[in-house]
Amino acid sequence: MAKRVQLVLTQDVSKLGKSGDLVEVAPGYARNYLVPKKLATKATPGILKQVERRRELERQRQLELKQQAQEQKATIEKVSSYNIAKQVGEGDAIFGTVTTQEVADVIQQITGLEVDRRGITIPDISKLGTYEADVKLFTDVTAKVKIEVVAS
Repeated sequence: MAKRVQLVLTQDVSKLGKSGDLVEVAPGYARNYLVPKKLATKATPGILKQVERRRELERQRQLELKQQAQEQKATIEKVSSYNIAKQVGEGDAIFGTVTTQEVADVIQQITGLEVDRRGITIPDISKLGTYEADVKLFTDVTAKVKIEVVAS
């Protein structure tokens, strides 16, 4: 049985790895597919150093993004509650529902921070009152905000 070959991927390869990953593959797969299509290069000490340097830069970038998300979380949570005005019917029932886009717009109006609506999780809101929503800012950073639905 042939020995495995170490390669560094230059592009993302499905079911194998992402660009910059060090992988071990069969020599035939490397020789006949990955290297000719320029999806990978041989793992030399110089290339391994480059890969390590790129990983370190990416790690530092992720740390900076996380720190920015922590600052955004503090800014968002400083506000005691965000008011959303809705039309009201009988029994304090509102017409329609409160959407994540409305929550994102209110957060942007008050704090000036742009929040992605896809990262907002809100409960089903059908009546006036105070509700709690989660705003995901980064992988491990989630801000809890109070939403007060009031009559317009």
